[in-house]
Amino acid sequence: MRKIKLLWDFRGPDAKEMAVHHAKHLQEFATIENLPYHEVDHHELNPMLCSAFIVVDESHMKVFRDALKPQRGELAK
Repeated sequence: MRKIKLLWDFRGPDAKEMAVHHAKHLQEFATIENLPYHEVDHHELNPMLCSAFIVVDESHMKVFRDALKPQRGELAK
């Protein structure tokens, strides 16, 4: 089964704090909705650009995508 990484980007001086906070909400959503996931975290690309992400199985991707409206997605490694 392929894994999909859904991402939300945050820009500006408080990008890291926003990405960390958003990652917490992603994990809460998956827990409340009883949806399986592989990983939830954030990634700092540079001090002004950070991303929050969740990695899910391709079979569950549409549920997450439709409910949470990620900015982009990619195949997870």
